[in-house]
Amino acid sequence: MFALHPPAGQQRLPTFHHQRSLPRLPVPPLRQTLDKYLKTLEPLLDEGELNGEGSKSEELRKREAWADEFEKGIGKELQERLIDVDRASQTNWLDDNFWIKKAYHEWRAPLIVNSNWWLLFHSDTSIPPNIADSPPAPGEFGEWQLRRAAWLTMRFLDFKAKVDREEIHPDSSRTGLWFNRPARSVFNLSRIPKPGCDVLSRKPALNEPGARSIMVMAKDWVYMVEVLSRDGDILETREIEARLAEVVKDVEERVKRGEKGEAVGVLSADDRDVWAKNREYLLTTSPDINRRAFTLVENSLFTLSLDAHTIPAPSSANFVPAPIEAHVRNTATSPDGLNRWYDKTLSVIVESSGRAGMMGEHSPCDALIPSIIVDYAIAEPIDLASFSEGPTKSKAGDVIFDAEVQGGRANKGWERVEWELDEKMKIEIEEAKGRAKAVVDDSDASQLWYDEYGSNWIKKTGKQSPDAYVQMALQLAFYKDQGFFSATYETASTRLFAHGRTDVIRTYSTDSRAFVRAMLDPSVSAEDRYKALSTAILSHNAYTRESSTGKGIDRHLMGLRLMLRDNESEGVKLLEDPLFSKSQEWKLSTSGLSEGSRFHGTGFGTVWPDGYGINYLTGGELIKFGIESKHSAPNTDTQRFKQHVVDSLRQMRQVCEDGAALSAKL
Repeated sequence: MFALHPPAGQQRLPTFHHQRSLPRLPVPPLRQTLDKYLKTLEPLLDEGELNGEGSKSEELRKREAWADEFEKGIGKELQERLIDVDRASQTNWLDDNFWIKKAYHEWRAPLIVNSNWWLLFHSDTSIPPNIADSPPAPGEFGEWQLRRAAWLTMRFLDFKAKVDREEIHPDSSRTGLWFNRPARSVFNLSRIPKPGCDVLSRKPALNEPGARSIMVMAKDWVYMVEVLSRDGDILETREIEARLAEVVKDVEERVKRGEKGEAVGVLSADDRDVWAKNREYLLTTSPDINRRAFTLVENSLFTLSLDAHTIPAPSSANFVPAPIEAHVRNTATSPDGLNRWYDKTLSVIVESSGRAGMMGEHSPCDALIPSIIVDYAIAEPIDLASFSEGPTKSKAGDVIFDAEVQGGRANKGWERVEWELDEKMKIEIEEAKGRAKAVVDDSDASQLWYDEYGSNWIKKTGKQSPDAYVQMALQLAFYKDQGFFSATYETASTRLFAHGRTDVIRTYSTDSRAFVRAMLDPSVSAEDRYKALSTAILSHNAYTRESSTGKGIDRHLMGLRLMLRDNESEGVKLLEDPLFSKSQEWKLSTSGLSEGSRFHGTGFGTVWPDGYGINYLTGGELIKFGIESKHSAPNTDTQRFKQHVVDSLRQMRQVCEDGAALSAKL
């Protein structure tokens, strides 16, 4: 996924060498966007005509007239306003002004499941197999848990150091650079709740409180564990492990004394305005103690959640190894939403058996960047030679937290994060626990491992593009599941541009619709089905290229709408059209990462409560799907959808084999 060294014969380049010469994200021509938008309406109108909702040709002519009226009227003004915004933007019109606010920070829904993504790490081969089979008893921490947590911490910090020194050779693909600017900013970062619109914390200096520490959560208590020296050097792995062991010992002693962690972190799982109000209340009731606590949390490098449990595998699982289902539940939410701080950009989660994963706050960057970091962090199993057999001592002269006596213990290299809570806030925490548990219980998140074939077969025998092929399988599966088509969101990366982020690939198209209908019509021949699949994939690939090269329509349409002033939207028929909204009802929200051979899976929540959120990893022989829906939605069911995906992939394989055979005869 990345290269530490350049290919043989190539000059070593700094990590962000290419970033400095990337072009600006363009403001697309207005007519170009309107024409593409009208084309994406055609499959919706086709279905409408089929369902007796009016003639497609008449309905399309109506929208074409509205588009012409928009282009010659208010649309022309909006386009010029957007160009002015771009001319006044340092990097690009979208990222500098709108994207994080509109896509994330103004969204008031809880981050848990709704916004945060998750990654499941593969098993560490250094951990004895019997540990996974017989983990510590519930409520207890494990030795291998601490060892893996220390090893992962070191590996994450090592990657950060290489990025800071620009030692990672810039990798690229046919669609552009894999690794870009956000890689610098994912550490020492946190989202901060504010009424109406959140903000991101600023990057602290190395000497500021918490900046050299990781935030460790254990049984809902919060600790700061220093992992960098004053000069920014990474502590030895055995020392990190020793400090984590001291934290766990402190937790166990507190439990023995009958203490219970005040779950302040669960407040970050709440509605954003509720959380903003509670955070401000905490700051006003105790400006000194609680302000310091928030500063430490927000400045810390990342969160490490040590869970005193390993969720057991269910008795059975559908199309995935049973332990993976338990892994999903713990990484995406934990069993009850506790022992997490959902605002941190990166949260590493390690269960008592050493099973590990990551959850992340979505606004600073998309999951591609953390996946690259994780791929590096877990590429090498635990090096046992990095650890000592017995307890280790802090290096002389490198005690970062001066010997403060807290709870009867002189802390060196770590400290408790204390909060001052009154009865009102304790009640708020209990209520937030209930709301978080409700979100957790409603989330129907699961993994599907499809191992009958993968990208190797799709390319060699199917003669198709793997990503577009998987997208067509999802279109077919969704129709089988729901009995209707839906506007579909697939993420397109715009990393070819400076500060590029994403646009939308509208997978549901005239050609994808024709493919699905061909697959469901028994009268259609195998040859025609194969032709329909090939046509849909070519169409999808063309849309992907355009969206990735600054010619997408959805970000542009959003920018135009944001240029409207008070009362200007009244009478704009194009934007008031119900079909305009329907074309963006992403009841099928999808995104593909790399092959992900070092991940057990990935995932994110559905955007629409009655839809599906799907992340997938298309490997050579194995395709992994992370699928999430809501138990409360009467029309969706994750396990049922998994069966439809499997059936669709099997059906498509047969179509490709039959189509290839027919082509060979010809």
